[in-house]
Amino acid sequence: MKTYDKYKPSGIDWIGDIPEHWSLATVGRVSNLGRGRVISALEIGENVGEFPVYSSQTENSGVMGYLNSYDFEGEYVTWTTDGANAGRVFHRTGKFNCTNVCGTLQPKNWEQIDLRFLPYFLNLGTKFSVRLDINPKLMNNMMAKIPLIIPSKEEQTMIANYLDEKTAQIDLLINNKLRLIELLKEERTAIINQAVTRGINPHAKLKPSDIAWLGDIPEHWEVKKLKYLLSKVIDNRGKTPPFGSNGIPMLEVKNITDGLKYPTERFEKYVEPEVVQRYERDKVQVGDLLISTVGATSGKVVIIKAKPEYFIAQNVVGLRTNESVNNLFFYYLLSSDYFFTSLKMINKSNTIDNLKVSIFINNVCLLPPFEEQKQIVEFVETATNTIDATIAQIEKEIGFVREYRTALISEVVTGKIKVV
Repeated sequence: MKTYDKYKPSGIDWIGDIPEHWSLATVGRVSNLGRGRVISALEIGENVGEFPVYSSQTENSGVMGYLNSYDFEGEYVTWTTDGANAGRVFHRTGKFNCTNVCGTLQPKNWEQIDLRFLPYFLNLGTKFSVRLDINPKLMNNMMAKIPLIIPSKEEQTMIANYLDEKTAQIDLLINNKLRLIELLKEERTAIINQAVTRGINPHAKLKPSDIAWLGDIPEHWEVKKLKYLLSKVIDNRGKTPPFGSNGIPMLEVKNITDGLKYPTERFEKYVEPEVVQRYERDKVQVGDLLISTVGATSGKVVIIKAKPEYFIAQNVVGLRTNESVNNLFFYYLLSSDYFFTSLKMINKSNTIDNLKVSIFINNVCLLPPFEEQKQIVEFVETATNTIDATIAQIEKEIGFVREYRTALISEVVTGKIKVV
């Protein structure tokens, strides 16, 4: 890689030395700063049109919706002023709208600044200026103080062109890897679904399941209501106990994560031991399943791997299988698309926002003989462990590529690499 002939100290730690002929300023010195306005979901719903509304989110390039009118026209830089994404910077063109949690920026002298250059630079530096408290912020007065290095406009344009091309190539590589992960997850799901509904013997004789959407099942399998597979259902009186910052940790629905086999143990709430005794009907133990009954993870299950040193919240229910059921088979059964589909059908909805245990335990399940359950578990875990290892490796590669992307941008916009 080429470098510039001479450098000088910038005086700013995260920037380091810069090419000698580049200048330094602050964002406020060279820019006019503004802000969007309050735009509600109701306003968008009643005035749907073609002009994007940019908000504090970063998915979908920050688009919250579309209006039939616009507040801004031309070329701008915008950034998120409030919330978890505070400091994220975007380049905008055309006719658009911004909500009140977006700042706007245009150069005072268009002959001095190429706006495509600024997001590459500012996305490196805003994190050093975001006020980190309960609600992170990067307001206009804070953005105005951020240091800015200014190459010639011609150099800014060439840098932006170079980074547009390189980051597009990198992003394509990342997206291809993410798509591969999705395909592997689909394969994983298909393996589980096939194993818990048809078994692993492709030559097994089949019989009608008497469940219209499920079709035929192995002839020697049983169809039973879930309650007949359980020795115990454990919940905690359907009430929320008083909690604090000390005592026994409380496991909540947020600890049940879709796609994870075991509950996470990052706790935010704690309950005093004497309170636990009043609310706890029974204790969960190693091998029990935990199912979420509300929210985005409603109907999702995890299995307890290690001795639980926690109290389960009211919207988490423990399930303990009886001697006819292998608990790992039960986990894969309840994790399958087949079972989740059946939950949606008994809930008479495309979602399961609130799962009633009394209805859930009357759902029907497929039950192979106990020895076959163990064989199915062994088959599924061998196959899915290989897939999970592949996914983990790809995710590691994505992490490296993203680090390279950030490093490349940093090296180029601060002049450590010459691309002009």
